[in-house]
Amino acid sequence: MTAQQTPPYPSHWEADVLLRDGRTAHIRPIRSADKDLLVDFYDHRVSDESKYYRFFSPMPHLSARDVARFTEVDHKDRVAFILTLRGRMIAVGRYDVVKPGEAEVAFLVEDDYQGRGIAQILLEHLAQAGRERGVTKFTADVLPDNARMIQTFRDAGYKVASVYEDGVISLQFGIDVTDTAVGRLALREHEAEAASIHRFFNPRSVAVIGASRRQETVGQALVRNLVIGDFTGRVYMVNPSSSAVSGMPAYKSVQDIPDDVDVAIVAVPADAVQDVVLDCAAKGVHGLVVISSGFAETGEEGRQRQRRLVNLSRSYGLRLIGPNALGVINTDPQVRINASLAPTMPPRGRAGFFCQSGALGSAILEKVNNRGLGLSTFVSAGNRADVSGNDLLQYWEEDVSTEVVMMYLESIGNPRKFSRIARRVSQRKPIVAVRSGRTTQGVPMGHAVRKISAPPAAVDAMFRQAGIIQVDTLDEMFDVAQLLAHQPLPRGRRVAIVGNSDALGLLAADAAVSVGLQVNKQVPLPTEPSAEDFEDALDAAIDDPEVDAVISVYIPPLNVSGEEIANVLAAVGEQSDKPLVTSFLGAEGVPELLRVPDVAGSTAGRGSVPSYSSVESAVRALAKVVEYAVWLRSADGETPWLSAEECDPRTARKIVTDVLAARPSGGELSREDLTMVLAAYGIKLWNTHKVTTLEEAISAAEDLGWDVVLKATVESVRERPDQAHVVRNIDDVDEMTEAWELITSRIPPETGGFAVQRTAPPGVPVTIRSMEDPLFGPVVSFGIAGPITELLADRAYRIPPLSQRDAASMVREIKSAPMLFGYRGGDMVDVDEIERLVLKVAQLQNDLPQISSLDLSLVLVGLEYSAVLTASARVDLVADPRSDWFVRRLNPAVGDTLPG
Repeated sequence: MTAQQTPPYPSHWEADVLLRDGRTAHIRPIRSADKDLLVDFYDHRVSDESKYYRFFSPMPHLSARDVARFTEVDHKDRVAFILTLRGRMIAVGRYDVVKPGEAEVAFLVEDDYQGRGIAQILLEHLAQAGRERGVTKFTADVLPDNARMIQTFRDAGYKVASVYEDGVISLQFGIDVTDTAVGRLALREHEAEAASIHRFFNPRSVAVIGASRRQETVGQALVRNLVIGDFTGRVYMVNPSSSAVSGMPAYKSVQDIPDDVDVAIVAVPADAVQDVVLDCAAKGVHGLVVISSGFAETGEEGRQRQRRLVNLSRSYGLRLIGPNALGVINTDPQVRINASLAPTMPPRGRAGFFCQSGALGSAILEKVNNRGLGLSTFVSAGNRADVSGNDLLQYWEEDVSTEVVMMYLESIGNPRKFSRIARRVSQRKPIVAVRSGRTTQGVPMGHAVRKISAPPAAVDAMFRQAGIIQVDTLDEMFDVAQLLAHQPLPRGRRVAIVGNSDALGLLAADAAVSVGLQVNKQVPLPTEPSAEDFEDALDAAIDDPEVDAVISVYIPPLNVSGEEIANVLAAVGEQSDKPLVTSFLGAEGVPELLRVPDVAGSTAGRGSVPSYSSVESAVRALAKVVEYAVWLRSADGETPWLSAEECDPRTARKIVTDVLAARPSGGELSREDLTMVLAAYGIKLWNTHKVTTLEEAISAAEDLGWDVVLKATVESVRERPDQAHVVRNIDDVDEMTEAWELITSRIPPETGGFAVQRTAPPGVPVTIRSMEDPLFGPVVSFGIAGPITELLADRAYRIPPLSQRDAASMVREIKSAPMLFGYRGGDMVDVDEIERLVLKVAQLQNDLPQISSLDLSLVLVGLEYSAVLTASARVDLVADPRSDWFVRRLNPAVGDTLPG
C-alpha cells in the first residue's frame, strides 16, 4: 500500500474505557511515535513468562526492527491498539491480515494489570476495527498452558473453533456481531461500571480537599455533614494553610495522608482542581466528587476547563462525579456517608435517587424527609461530565438495598445506552423519571449532548418502551415512588373504592376512569364508621377476585383523630397482596400512623400505606404503577420476527456502501438501488414509471399491461384527500389521454413530474418511516397517511431493535388506529402485515446506519395484502457508525467529539 493509499489516523477509534475493577484507561491506535513507550513497557513491566506466551520463545528485548514493525502500521491490514494509564503503555493488541477477510490477532498485557479484563477490551476494539476494514474472521495461535488467553477468546461470545497441532492451539472465529457477543459485552460493561460506582458509595476512607475552619464555607459544610452523618470510615482533612480543621489534623496534600484514601471530595477553586487530580492520582485515590463550580456551566472557558479535568482524571484511572455537584449519600448503617452539601442525612429507605441539578438536590432531599420516603443512596452529578445516570443504573441493578430507582434528568448523554440499560433494569426494579425540557429540548449549559432531530414524541416512546415510569413533576415522582416502595404491584386495572365520603368517592371514581382504570367496586361507609366497619370493608375489597387495587378515602368526623382507622389501614396494608392507597387526612407521604416497622432499618417497612394530599393524586400514582405492572407482564424481549432467511443485510449493506463510495457526500437512493435494498428485507416496492409527456405515459401503461393509475408527484398535491391529482383504472389509450388532459389542466406539466403505476386494490393508506438520529441512533415511526394525521402529529415512535409487542403497540396506539379495525363498517385490514412491515423497516434501519432516512410514504393495506406504492431513502456517510453498541467506551469529555 502506498503512502497515498494509507488510511489516515483513525481518531474515531480512540476512547476512554473502564477496566473490570472500575478504573479508567485510554485506548487508541498505535503511532510510530510510540516506540519509546513500547520499549519501556516491554523491557520493564512484562515478565519473561508473558513474553514467552506472546512469542513462543524467549525474547527478553525487542530489536529495533521489531519495534519499528510493531509501531508502524497502516490502520487497515495491520492494526494495533495500545492501552495507556498514567501516561504509560499497559497493554497492546494487534491484528495482521493474512488473507482477504482473515486476520491473526495477538495481545500482550502488563503483568500487574492482568486479570482486569484488558484483553477483552482490546479484542472488542480490534474486532470493531476489523469489521470496518472488511475483516470477517480472526485467528490466534495460543500455547496450551496459556489458559487465561484461551478463555478470553471463548468469553467474547464468538463461536470459537480450535485445532491442536505441533504443541500449539489454533483458534478461529468469525467476528460478525451476534446476540451472544453483544450480550457478553453488555455483561462486562455492567460489571465494570457497577464496580466503578461501588467505591463511591462504600468508601473506607474519604479526604475532604478544601476543608475549611471558616464557618459558612463549602469545605466546612462538607466536614460537618460527614461528621454529623456518623460516617463509619475515616475522614481526612486536606488544607495546605491549616494544621487542623474541626479538631482533626489537616494535611497539606493528599499524598501526605499516611493511610489509603478511596474517595476525595473536592471543594477548591476551579482553577486548582487539576492540581488536586494529580495529587489524588499519585496517592492512588479511586474517585473524585467535585463540588467546585466554575466549569462548563459558566461558558466556553469553563467548558474547556471541564474537558481538561475529565481527560486528566481518566488518564490517571479516576472516575469523577461532578463538577458542580451536590455530592453523594449512602444511608446504609454500615457506611452512613453524607459526602454532600445537604445538611440532613435522609432516612433509610428503598429508593435510589439520581439527579443532575445541585441546586435542586437539596430541595429533593427536603421533600424526601417531609414525606418519610427514605433513600438507599443519592447522587447529585452536577454537570455529569463523567459519571452519569447510566452508571448509577448499572450499580442499582444489583444493589439489594435499592428496590426503586428515581431519576431527575436534565439531559441524557447517551440515550441509546440509557434505553438499553433501562430496558434490562426495569425488568427487575421500577424506574421513575422526571425529564426536564421535554417540550423545549433544552439542556443546561454544563451538559454536552448531541443534537436531536427526532421529535419529542420519540423520546417519550423510548421511555415507555424501556418500561420507565415517566412523570411530569417531582411531586408526581414521589407519589409513584412511595407506592412502589411500600406496596405490591397490582395485577390489573380493576380497582375498588372504599370510603366514608360519597363526594370524594365520586371524585376518585371519575379520576380513575379518566386515567384508564376500571372501577369494579365502590363500598360506601357511614360518615362515622367504626374501625371494624372500615376493616371489614377493606378486607372484602381486597379478597374480591375482581379487584386488583384498593383506594381508601377517609374524612374523620369532628373531634376524631382517626388513629383507630389509621391502625386498620396499616394492618390491612401490611397483610394485603394487593396495593392499598389512601388520602388519609390529606397527608402526603407515608404518615407515621400508617407505617409498618421495618427489620432492615428503613423508615417505613413493606406494607406501609402511602397517603396523598388528594384522591386525584392517589389515583394518578396508582395508574402509573398499573401501567408499569402491565408492561412488566407483557414484556417479551427484543427478538424481532425477521429471521436470517427473511433478510439479507450483507446485500443491502453492499449496495449502500457502493453508493457512498461513488457519492461520498451522500444523497437520495436511486429507484433501482432502493428497490434492491428493500427487497433484501422482504419489502417489495411497486414498479413506478416517471413520465413527463402523454406519449411516455401511454408507453408506461402498455409496459404495465394497463389498468393503471396516473398521478402527479409534485409535493403540493401529494396525499391530498380530494385525490384531484390521481386518475385510476385507466385501461386504454383514450382513457389515458383523457386522464392526462384532466390532470395537466389542474397541474401544468412544467410544475412537477407524473407517475404511472398499476392500480392497487382498495385499502387504508399508511406510512412507515425510519431515520438515523444523531442522539438516539435508529428511530422508527408509523401513522395513517394523509395531511390531517401529519398536522395532528398522530404518529407512533419506537427505538429499534423492536419486539413483536413493540410493533403491535405502535399500530394500536395512534388515535386513528380505528381506521385499521373496521371503523364505521369498513373492512378490518391485515394488521399482522403492517406489524411485519414495521419490523422489517426497524431491522433495516438498525442494520444500516448509513441510511439517514427511509420513508415508505404510501403503503396501501387491505384485508389480506399490503402494497408499498411510494418510497424514498437518503444515505450519508457516518463516521464510526454506532461503534458504542459493539465496544465499550465512556462518553467523551465536554468539548470532545461525541461518537456515533
